[in-house]
Amino acid sequence: MQNGEAIMKTIKLVCFALLVLAVPGARGERFRTDINPALLYYRAFLLTPDLFTADRDYLFTTNWQGQTLPERVGKLIADYDSQLRLVWEAAQQKVPCDWGIDMSPGPDTLLPQLNRARAVARAARLHAMWDLQHGNQVGARDNLLAAFALGRNTSRDDTVIGALVQIAIEGIVYETVAENFGRFSPETLKQLVDGFDAAPARGTMANATATTEAPDHTVWMENRVLELRKEYPGIDAKVLDSLRQHMDDTNIWPRVVKAAGGTSDGFLKLVRDMQPLYPRLARIMTLPLPEYEDQIQKFDAEVRESQNPLAEVFILQLSGARPKEFTIQAMGAMVRAAVEYKLHGESGLKSVMDPFGKGPFGFRRFEFEGVDRGFELKSAYPGRPVYPCVLIFVEKEGAPFYVDGPQERIGHAVKP
Repeated sequence: MQNGEAIMKTIKLVCFALLVLAVPGARGERFRTDINPALLYYRAFLLTPDLFTADRDYLFTTNWQGQTLPERVGKLIADYDSQLRLVWEAAQQKVPCDWGIDMSPGPDTLLPQLNRARAVARAARLHAMWDLQHGNQVGARDNLLAAFALGRNTSRDDTVIGALVQIAIEGIVYETVAENFGRFSPETLKQLVDGFDAAPARGTMANATATTEAPDHTVWMENRVLELRKEYPGIDAKVLDSLRQHMDDTNIWPRVVKAAGGTSDGFLKLVRDMQPLYPRLARIMTLPLPEYEDQIQKFDAEVRESQNPLAEVFILQLSGARPKEFTIQAMGAMVRAAVEYKLHGESGLKSVMDPFGKGPFGFRRFEFEGVDRGFELKSAYPGRPVYPCVLIFVEKEGAPFYVDGPQERIGHAVKP
C-alpha cells in the first residue's frame, strides 16, 4: 500500500514537472542555451500545424483587430503552442543565429526560412491577443518577444530581403502592442520594452548591401559568365541566353543585350561597372535622414543616367529599402514613448525623443465615433508618400479601427 502511494506521488510530481515545462516563460525551467537558434527555428517550422485550408484562412485572413476572439480561435491557435515554445527557446540562446545558407548560387539562392518566419510571427500575434483576452500577460509577453527575436534573427544572413522581413516582423509586434495597448499591464509593457532592448541587434540595409548583395550580384555574375564561356566556347548568343534566366525582370533583357552590344564581353563590362556602386550605396545608407535624402537622390539620378540596365535592376531596387528602415526606427521609438507615457505620464512621454525630429513625438488624444479611445503619436519623419509615420495606441475597448498604414486608412473603421 505504501509502495502504491509512493508511486502515485512520483507520477504526480512528474506530471507537474512536465506541465511546468510546457508553459513558455515558466520560472525555474532549465534548458540548453548554447544551441544555434536556427536549429530550433527549423524544428519549429516543422511543427507548423497542418490545418485545413478553411481553418487557416479563418485564423489569418480575418482581421481580428479590436474583436473578441471566439472559442474557435482559441482551439485552433492552441495547435501552435509547440511551435511557439521552440521559438521562445530560440530567443533564450546565448550564441549567434546561423541559418547555414550557402550563398554560392548567387541570385538563385533560396531563403525558405523567411516566409516561414513571417508566418510564425502572425501566429504569435494572434496567440498574444488570445492570451491578453484571457488575462495571460506572461504568455502574451513571451510570444511577442519570441517573435521579435525571430524577426531580428532573420537578418543574420545579411541579405536585404532578410532585413526587410525583419522589419515586417518588428512591425507586426509593434502594431500588436498598439492595438492592444490598454490590455497590457504597466509591468508587462515595461518588460516588453526591456525585451526589445535585449533582442539581437537589428541587421542593417547598409551591411547587407556591402557584405552580401555586392558579391551576390556582381562577383557571382562575373563567375557565371566565365563558366558559360567554357560551356559554350565562341557562342556568345548562347552565353547571354543562359544568363537571362537569372533575371527576375525579363522585360528589361532586350535593353541588357543592346547595352552589352550582344557580347559576353559587353555584359561583363556592365557587371564590372556596377561593382563600385555597391559600397557607395552602402555608405549613403549609413547617413542620417537629411544627408541621406540629399545623397540618395543624386545617386539614383546618376544610376539612371548611366544607361546601365543591370544597375537599374540591381542597384535601384536596393536604394528603396532604406526608408523602411527609418520607418521601423520611428515605430520602435513611438512604442517606447507610449510605454513611458503609461508609466510616468507626460514627463515620461517627453523623455523619449523622436529620432527624426527636434523633440518628443507629436501627441494628441484620439477619438473614434465620438469616444476617446486612446492617443496618437506622430513622428517628424514624413515616411513614404502615403504612409505617414503615425501610430495610434488603443486604451479602451470598442469598435475596431486601423492604428497605422496609408493616410486614408489610419483611424478609420476596420473593414469586415
